[in-house]
Amino acid sequence: MANIMNRFFFLVLIIASELVFVSPGVESASTNVNIEEVTKIGAIVDANSQMGKQAITAMKIAVQNFNSDSRNHKLSLQIRDHNRDPFQAAMAAQELINNEKVKVIAGMETWEETAVVAEIASRVQVPILSFAAPAVTPLSMSRRWPYLIRMASNDSEQMKCIADLAQKYKWRRVAAIYEDNVYGGDSGKLALLSEALQNVSSSEIESRLVLPPISSISDPKEAVRGELKKVQDKQSRVFIVLQASLDMTINLFTEANRMGLVGKDSVWIVTNTVANALDSLNTTVISSMEGTLGIKSYYSDDSSPYKEFSALFRRNFTSEYPEEDHFHPSIHALRAHDSIKIITEAIGRLNYNISSPEMLLRQMLSSDFSGLSGKIRFKDGELLNADTLRIVNVVGKKYKELDFWLPNFGFSKTSSKHNVGDISSNIAAEGFTGPVIWPGNLINRNPKGWAMPSNQEPMRIGVPTKTFFEKFVVIKDDPLNGNSNDKNLRYDGFSIELFRLVVDHLNYDLPYEFVPHDGVYDDLIRGVYNKTYDAAVGDLTILGNRTEYVEFTQPYAESGFSMIVPAKQEESTWMFTKPFTWEMWMVTAASFIYTMFIVWFLEHQSNPEFRGTLKDQISNTFWFAFSTLFFSHRANIQSNLTRVVVVLWLFVVFILTSSYTASLSSLLTVRRLEPNVTDIQSLKSCNLKVGCVDDSFVKKYLEEVLGFRSGNIVSFGNIEANYIQKFENNTIDSLFLERPYEKVFLDKYCKKYTAINTYRFGGLGFAFQRGSPIALDISRAILDLSEDGRLKTLEEEWFKPSSECSADERYSTRPENLTLHSFWGLYIVYGATSIFCFLLFVIRLLNNSWSHQETYQGNIAAWNISARLARYIHNRKGTINNPARVSALDLAPPALELSSSRWEYKLSPTHPPENLQVELQMHE
Repeated sequence: MANIMNRFFFLVLIIASELVFVSPGVESASTNVNIEEVTKIGAIVDANSQMGKQAITAMKIAVQNFNSDSRNHKLSLQIRDHNRDPFQAAMAAQELINNEKVKVIAGMETWEETAVVAEIASRVQVPILSFAAPAVTPLSMSRRWPYLIRMASNDSEQMKCIADLAQKYKWRRVAAIYEDNVYGGDSGKLALLSEALQNVSSSEIESRLVLPPISSISDPKEAVRGELKKVQDKQSRVFIVLQASLDMTINLFTEANRMGLVGKDSVWIVTNTVANALDSLNTTVISSMEGTLGIKSYYSDDSSPYKEFSALFRRNFTSEYPEEDHFHPSIHALRAHDSIKIITEAIGRLNYNISSPEMLLRQMLSSDFSGLSGKIRFKDGELLNADTLRIVNVVGKKYKELDFWLPNFGFSKTSSKHNVGDISSNIAAEGFTGPVIWPGNLINRNPKGWAMPSNQEPMRIGVPTKTFFEKFVVIKDDPLNGNSNDKNLRYDGFSIELFRLVVDHLNYDLPYEFVPHDGVYDDLIRGVYNKTYDAAVGDLTILGNRTEYVEFTQPYAESGFSMIVPAKQEESTWMFTKPFTWEMWMVTAASFIYTMFIVWFLEHQSNPEFRGTLKDQISNTFWFAFSTLFFSHRANIQSNLTRVVVVLWLFVVFILTSSYTASLSSLLTVRRLEPNVTDIQSLKSCNLKVGCVDDSFVKKYLEEVLGFRSGNIVSFGNIEANYIQKFENNTIDSLFLERPYEKVFLDKYCKKYTAINTYRFGGLGFAFQRGSPIALDISRAILDLSEDGRLKTLEEEWFKPSSECSADERYSTRPENLTLHSFWGLYIVYGATSIFCFLLFVIRLLNNSWSHQETYQGNIAAWNISARLARYIHNRKGTINNPARVSALDLAPPALELSSSRWEYKLSPTHPPENLQVELQMHE
């Protein structure tokens, strides 16, 4: 039956093709004997649609203008109706080429029609002017269809505009709707939209609704209703109509309104395939689209050529089509008019010699003028300048224009790229010019593009019943209601109170109800993912693998885990030695002895208090040095060099005693706990048992990251009493707790346990379904509460330490021992200065000794000087009265005699040094 119908239809077309007709009102060659030559131009449009009717009227006006201005050359417009069928468009092209011998064909509102006509025309070298363009321009298009000229741009810029809208309003999930073409595809628009969303706004297409071609179905409403049911269970409420015929668009919005999909917090966006035809929709249809955003191709309507054309167009259109409501020219009418102008200017440049199709094509491609639809200039068969887009908003029974979107610039309040830099306002931040009317008469805020909860259908929020510590989540029966069902439970705890505080901070109502979840935390996360719950509230740790299923809010508490170990308070008999390290004690003692020697050496010959027997000298010097530690020395210092050394030593003593006193006070007053285990490596090397909660990610982390053997990991239920019991019966040697729980645990048991080795993670947060805009609002509210201090106040209210564990004790740090490194510079300065004084004294001593040697014994051997220096060190009689000139030779007679308390030298000046005899006389 189908073959018979096709053959019959083909026969009708063949018969119709033999009937050459000329459109009414257009002159032909046979009607005017003065016309020397007539060029036939073919037009293939949808003659029954308003878009096609406008195109026909505009082309007739352009032909009439040319014919009235040209004396020797006329145009004849041959119009064919493709009836929205690419096959009929192909048949019409063959008939125009073969029978009418047209030189150029214009029209084709869809790319499917353009593709088949271009295939036929390219074979016979007939230029094609198409009003449509593919969504994506193939690289081989100019080679495949060299005679095709496209009057429209591809859809890439339009998809970028939609992505910018999604980014501006933070819509994370969208649903794409398109009417399937006759070849079973979306013309590439879906791929362009997906790429643009990911590149610009990190959004994604959640649903794809494919509507069948309206010509192939008997009940369009039922088909539309079946597709829309697929998104009723989805949360996303951002609908983007990529392509659809006007009839399908009417059915789509009618059914969407009936199903409640065009309401508060929903968003509808239509591309130029629908928005450019808004003018042709009747008031009943357009009112069903109230709140819709449309993207139209922009054209200037304030120029003189446009005003002249518009006046003539309205007069002709209303005269020829009185049944049509709208009579203002659309972008399709302007492009149709410009297409005729492209042809006439090319013919004029050829001096009306159009025998060569190639020359005619070349002249058409070289067009460069400002047409009614915009700048006309081609490159590779396509308009060189991308369309400037205009954002419109359907309001009531009409639409209003908002702002512009410029390629490579984005949103703008002006259509000129040259003035974009001068715009002071930022549309992305301030919004469009004038208020935007959204579906459902939403006021005071922008739509979330999400199925928002209502009082009839509140948000279902899962709450864990098995929490690690009740301070985070507490679920109890409501004493005011004797029933024990889920709706009569009372929810409390830090996490619950924080969520309530956050919801109150939002600028819109968020109805919700808590639902207890009796299971592990990972199952709660999966419940949000599979839409069992709309969200989850509690002490939920933000982990990388969990973010693949849900979307977390901003962390409201620090997370990670710490190693809890038993500890005892540090007590020691030798506590007074703790302020200094042993190296510090050794260097201090050495400095003390060194100071004793320096003072004794510089003072014992000139100062009676440092003379006497060796025992007296040592005791007196020690007592002097020791008394300097307490600044109670009484000895009279005579040498200026000694005074320099003592002053520096007193400064060293002052610094050391002050530091020692402060450190010892801290050690005796600040409570300290010494852990039994200091690090994880000791746990593993000693094969000790470690504990963790079984409903936690910690166990997996201990095995896979820290390298604990599974046999050494003891997991148990998340009950607080289990922790203490495992420690007391020595089942475990350490416990790994998440950071917030560690804080609660130590606030209660700070006397017996301490925490070491903290590992940090993402924090605690609330979980929502991926793409939910509510998660972003909750995150912003958490930040606001944190900045104004209310979050800190809530923490202090719920996590008060016990009376035994004050905040100062709980978080006091152990004072460190004072090391030699802290005082190294002080010792260097003191040592260098004292050595300098010592060397200066010795040099002066040797200098005086050498002078006397030259006077009395010029030939005495040099080693005698050392002997005299040794005698000086051991001399106790004080034969030298002037310490400034220290020499035993000062008072010696020609026959020199040096004596000491232990031994005595007798030197004769008559004996040479080499025969010098030394007689040692011991004294009691």
